[in-house]
Amino acid sequence: MANIRWDDIDTVLLDMDGTLLDLHFDWTFWMDYLPEAYALHHNIAYEQAKTFVRSAISEQTGTLNWYCLDYWSERFQLSVAELKHELKHLIRAHPDVMTFLQQLRQLDKKIVMVTNAHRDSLALKLEMTQIAPYFDHLISAHDFGVPKEDIAIWHHIQTVCAYDPSRTLLIDDNLRALNTAQQYGITHLLAAVHVSPQLDRIDPQGFDYFEFFAEILPLPQGAIRD
Repeated sequence: MANIRWDDIDTVLLDMDGTLLDLHFDWTFWMDYLPEAYALHHNIAYEQAKTFVRSAISEQTGTLNWYCLDYWSERFQLSVAELKHELKHLIRAHPDVMTFLQQLRQLDKKIVMVTNAHRDSLALKLEMTQIAPYFDHLISAHDFGVPKEDIAIWHHIQTVCAYDPSRTLLIDDNLRALNTAQQYGITHLLAAVHVSPQLDRIDPQGFDYFEFFAEILPLPQGAIRD
C-alpha cells in the first residue's frame, strides 16, 4: 500500500493517462473506435479492421510510436488526432485528482507532468480537464524522442526542470516507467493501480501502490486554504 513521506519530497512527477485521468477514453478509442473508423475508411469488415489495428498497436508496445498520433495517422491513413476529438466527451479525471493537485500546490511541491502522450493528445486532455494550471511543467516524452520506458528520459527531464531524484516522487500506472525511474535513482515510487472503473486493477508487482487519490491526499480533507 501507499506509504508516502511527504516531508521527504520536493518534486512530484505525475503521469497522465490511467494515473490522473480515467483510461476508459484511451481504451475505448484505440480498441473500438479507431478500428471502426479504419473499417469504414478502408471499406473492410470491422472484425478484420479490429484484428489489424490491434495487432499493429501491439507491435509498437513500449516504443514512442505507440503513443505517437503522427505515426498512427500515417500507418492507418486516418487523422487520428481529429478522430480523438469525436470521442472527447469520455475524457475525465479520476475522483479527488483536483483536491490532490490543490494540496500539493498548497504544500509548495514542484508539480511536473511527465507523459508519453503526444502533444496533440495532451492538449485535448488539458482542454477537457482543466488541470494544467496546477503544474509547474508539462512534459511530453515526444519532446525528447524517448518514452518513459527508456531510462534516458529521467536525465532529459533535468534539462527542463532540475530535480533531486532522492527527494522526488513518481506516480505512474506504467510499471516499466517505474522500473526505469528506479534504475535512474528516483527514490519515491508509487503505482496507480485503479486505471479505470471499466478496467481491471493492475498488479503493482512489488511497488507501493494506491487505488484512489483520497488514500494519498497529503493534507486532511477540508484543509485547502484559498
